[in-house]
Order: sequence, then structure tokens, then C-alpha cells
Amino acid sequence: MPTSRTGRPPAVRAPKRPAPARPPRENGLLGLYDRARRGWDRPLTAYYLILGGSALITVLGLVMVYSASQITALQMSLPGSYFFRKQLLAAVIGAGLLFAASRMPVRLHRALAYPILAGAVFLMVLVQIPGIGVSVNGNQNWIALGGSFQIQPSEFGKLALVLWGADLLARKQDKRLLNQWKHMLVPLVPAAFMLLGLIMIGGDMGTAIILTAILFGLLWLAGAPTRLFAGVLSVAAVLGLILIKTSANRMARLQCLGATEPQSGPVDCWQAVHGIYALASGGIFGSGLGASVEKWGQLPEAHTDFIFAVTGEELGLAGTLSVLALFAALGYAGIRVAGRTEDPFVRYAAGGVTTWITAQAVINIGAVLGLLPIAGVPLPLFSYGGSALLPTMFAIGLLIAFARDEPAARAALAMRQPRFGRKRGTGGTGSGRSPRRWNTMRRRASAARSSGER
Repeated sequence: MPTSRTGRPPAVRAPKRPAPARPPRENGLLGLYDRARRGWDRPLTAYYLILGGSALITVLGLVMVYSASQITALQMSLPGSYFFRKQLLAAVIGAGLLFAASRMPVRLHRALAYPILAGAVFLMVLVQIPGIGVSVNGNQNWIALGGSFQIQPSEFGKLALVLWGADLLARKQDKRLLNQWKHMLVPLVPAAFMLLGLIMIGGDMGTAIILTAILFGLLWLAGAPTRLFAGVLSVAAVLGLILIKTSANRMARLQCLGATEPQSGPVDCWQAVHGIYALASGGIFGSGLGASVEKWGQLPEAHTDFIFAVTGEELGLAGTLSVLALFAALGYAGIRVAGRTEDPFVRYAAGGVTTWITAQAVINIGAVLGLLPIAGVPLPLFSYGGSALLPTMFAIGLLIAFARDEPAARAALAMRQPRFGRKRGTGGTGSGRSPRRWNTMRRRASAARSSGER
């Protein structure tokens, strides 16, 4: 055995460990898909989608209201920013309602269900009293508040039906009564029909369609059997057909489906056709913000029911697809909140709000595209109208509160370290940073353990 200079045997060196095999390089598309899937599965995805999507829709709506309403305001001898300032004021008030709703506990939302329903019914009855109710475009669904401000109580009826219906179904589910059809229908369906009757007295069939969609959404979430669901749907379809047949205006709107000329025989399809003209002239990227031609008196209700057409003309296909993507993200987030919760009230309320906003967006955009009859409903969070904006923003606040209340989302929010306002710890040795870091880690660990997250 060879020896070293010191006479000691040489040290035996450990054999080198083989280098770990590198994982195979992922394909670019597969890696992008995996990252996107992991991002969608994060606890706060629904929270950020609801908050960011609703904020972007509202801000873009304010911009388009300002652009689409200038000519209408000048034709009425009003300042060009008249409608924009009113919408901005409603958006500021709505932001306060959204923040308040997002911070309320679930039990307070349930406690507000009956007062909101009673208030909505009271105001909808006042609308039908001569001298109090105001008729707009043939529909008497408004109450004058003084000056140029008016309120449409039927818009608050949507929020009332969602909250009250969710609370009612949740209490019946806790008592295990929803397996009986009479408990599933009564008193939910009679109360909904009462709201529909008050709305239809004023002639607003568009809002009645949205309330019907909310009712069907609640029944579907409650697990209504197919025969029961089909029965309610059949009754609603028969009533809708009777209401359409007995109104010349509604029949004319139905006959304008697919019209390509403003005067299609004896029916005047001016609004529907010029909405298609506005979309067709926008191209891919539009004619530019503020450069719409149809809003110069050619397209009626350019800043309300047909604001999507002006958006397509000024921002093009890119702008309209962006709006559709924002509504799709908002709908996905609402479905995710409703599907992941174990609280029945949260599930029914989140599903009802998602049905409300999605159905109203589909009906409005479908009418502008010529795929559905013109129902006279605004695009949620986008069209001009404070009466529609305020309850919708409160409903968005409900979704935000529900998204924050998920166990995984609560743990993720608790683990976020605030950037400002944290005092530095003072310890025995060192600069004092180690005790502060240790306390922060301990708080994070306790928050994660308490919520069941690992």
C-alpha cells in the first residue's frame, strides 16, 4: 500500500456522486398551459377576477358613456359631459356600496334580505300611483327624485330577489325541506311572480326576463327536478308569448330579427339595423375613440341600451372582444365561488348574482348583434344609468365578500405581509430584525393551521 510523506496511509476519497439527471425540457405551449392552470387554481383567483374585471368594465363603461352621450347631450341643449358626470357620480356611490358589501359578514347580508325586498316592493307599488310614477319610452317604471334624477325600483327588485331567495332556500335546506316540491316552490315562485306582475304593469318586459332568469337560476341551484323545472319554464313561456302577442311594439321587435334594412316592410327596424351598421363599420381596431358616426342622431339610445354598438364602431372587434372576455371572466369567477363554497346561502346568492349579470349581458349584446329581440335592458356596469349601476355594484360586492370568505382565500390573505405600518421588533441581540421575522412566520403558520391549509 503506498504511503504519504508523513508515513500515514493516504485518505480514501469518497466516490463522486453522479450528477442528477436534468428533467426533460418542457414544450413551450405545455409549460404555458401548466403555468396558466396553476394560476387558475390559486385561492385568490376568483377574488382578483371579480375585483379587477368589474373595475375594468366600469372604467371602460365610463369612457364609452362620455364618448357616446356627447352628441345626445348637445342635441338636448345640455353640456357635453352631462351624462358622464351623472354616471361618474353613480359610480362613486356604487363604489362605496361595493366596498361596504364586500366587508359585510354573511349574516348581515342575510339580515338585509327582507328589508331590501320590502323596500323594493314598496317603491314598485309607488311607481303605479298617478303623480308619483314617471313614464319613460312608454314604460312607467320610474320615480322622480327631483331635478334630473330618477330612480327605477325594478332594478333593485333583482337584488331583492337574489338575497331573499338565497336566504329562503338556505333556511329550507338547513331543515331538509327542499326534497319536497311544495317547499321548493312556495313562497319563492309566488313572490317572484308578484315582482314580475308589478314590473309588467309598467310594461318593462326586459327587466321581467332578467327576474325570470334569476328565478330559474335559484331553482336550478336548489336541485329542482327536471319535470318541475320544465313546468315552471312552460308557464313562463306561455305568459311571455301572450304578452308579446298582445303588444304591437313587442311584435315589431320580434319581427326585426335578422333585418338588414331600416324599414323591413311595415315594421320600423331603424335601431336594430343601425346597431349592425355601427358594428360593421368598426373593423378590427375601430375608427377611434370619439369618432363614431352612428351616434350623431342615427342610433337611438347610443349611450344606454346600444352602447355596445358604439364600442364596436370606435374600438372595433378588439374592443368588443375585450368586453366579452371581461364578462366571461366575471361569470367564471362567480360560478367558481358558488361551486366551491359549503355555505348554502353563499352558493345560492353567488349563483343568483352570476345568473343576473350573465343573462343581462347576453340579452343586451344579443340584441345589438341582431340575434335576440331588443329587450331594452342595459349592459351591466357599462351602460348609462345609475339605477342599474348601484344595485349591480352592490351585487359585485357580495361576490367579492364571498370570494374572500373561502377558507383557502382567507389563509392566502392572512399570509400576505403588509408593506407599511409594521413595527420592527426589538430583541436582545442583533439589529432586531430576527424577532420580527420570527413573529411574522409564527403568525403565518397559525393562520394557515387554523384555516385547514398546509
